[in-house]
Amino acid sequence: MKTPYPDYEVLDKWSGPSFNDVTRGVLRRRLYASPERRFFSQEEYVVLEAVCARLIPQADRSEPIPIACWIDADLLAGKGDGYRHPDMPPQGAAWRLGLRAIDAEARERYVQSFAGLHPQSQDAVLEAAQCGDAPAFGDLPQQEVFKMMLKAVVGVYYSHPSAWSEVGFGGPASPRGYVRIGLDQSDPWEAPLASAPGDGQ
Repeated sequence: MKTPYPDYEVLDKWSGPSFNDVTRGVLRRRLYASPERRFFSQEEYVVLEAVCARLIPQADRSEPIPIACWIDADLLAGKGDGYRHPDMPPQGAAWRLGLRAIDAEARERYVQSFAGLHPQSQDAVLEAAQCGDAPAFGDLPQQEVFKMMLKAVVGVYYSHPSAWSEVGFGGPASPRGYVRIGLDQSDPWEAPLASAPGDGQ
């Protein structure tokens, strides 16, 4: 992925005042302790991994940011937003049913599992769910399921320090905090302001 912060690495702050022991502990877990699959079945997990790979492609990364395992762990722990769409089943059931529906839609359209499809065909299945045009979902509100999945995938991706670096995020506000929060202001310990695409630089 091209980033406007090619020389920025948030983990360079590891031993500085921007991180404390609590922050470092959280980051170590995120970086080095990816959980094993425990919530989804193996079949569901294969579909989940394929969905994650299309919602946030990472072909440019030698080591892709793990996403599916953290979604699995959050569901096992019962973590969620604390609310749900009135037509949606509970979160865990919505994920299971949604992944099965995505796979069923792939088989209806292409006579093949979702994980085995060419990326363009996978995108077509996901776009159908996004637009409410995937009959395999039945009464399951497919657009809400798609939004739930997209939100979770993006949330996990941007909770990883590698993603922080590519967008110039300096990490949690605790313990150091952010002082200069006005428009076009940044603290000296943040990533340098990047040139906008097309500004001639």
